[in-house]
Amino acid sequence: MGLRIATNTAAQTVQKNIKQTGKASTEALEKLSSGKRINKSADDAAGLAIAKNMEAQVKGLRQASRNANDGISMVQTAEGAMNETSNILVRLRELSVQAASDTIGDTERGFLDKEYQQLVEEVDRIAESTKFGSISLLNGSGSEMDIQVGTFAGESGQIQYDPSQTNATASALNISGLSVSSKDDARSSMENVDEAITSLSEQRANLGAIQSRLQSSVNNLEIQSTNLDASRSVIEDADVAYESSQLASANISKQAGVSSLVQANNLNSQALRLVG
Repeated sequence: MGLRIATNTAAQTVQKNIKQTGKASTEALEKLSSGKRINKSADDAAGLAIAKNMEAQVKGLRQASRNANDGISMVQTAEGAMNETSNILVRLRELSVQAASDTIGDTERGFLDKEYQQLVEEVDRIAESTKFGSISLLNGSGSEMDIQVGTFAGESGQIQYDPSQTNATASALNISGLSVSSKDDARSSMENVDEAITSLSEQRANLGAIQSRLQSSVNNLEIQSTNLDASRSVIEDADVAYESSQLASANISKQAGVSSLVQANNLNSQALRLVG
């Protein structure tokens, strides 16, 4: 190979290679530090578009899951209150059976009736005070609402819940105005309370069906979200082992390049010594 003094092509070539390995090292560091294979459109324009679309879908699925869980919380609030109302109805029936017997007198029935009336008032209090935020759940005054669980255009993605169909007030259960102060009143009360228990059980069954459907939606949404996020990860996320090896390789090449550049720069000095 000829020796040239004016132009050191060997050094220029080495410098070019050092720049390339430096760029490779920087790219590997960027991917390792961000955890992503695609950090800008230049890395993979098509892959970036697909990954961002998947990311939007995953976030939509997660929000839909939160919506469904909020719906479950709402139904559980109503169900919990109705469970206590059910316990009260059981106690009202117990008092009615006790008051219907001639083994106690009118004085004792009067004592039983005081408890009876307090419990009926408690049924109303529970119905009027049970709310989810500002939404009344048990007094029949609510309106139908849509719980959004769908995330894709064109799909039927709402589950309806109508609090107005749930009414657990004393008047709705037909126990308002009842008494156990006499034997006849107590026997009438038994029949009304039995009907109230049946009515309340039917309403609780409806709530249970809604809750079950919402829970199924949550399960399905979580599966979709997990699978879609895994697909997005394959496209967008960095392979740490691969990028680490790329970084190590680039650093070794860079060190070798620096050493080679020193030697290449010495070629001109060697040529001058020959001339001298």
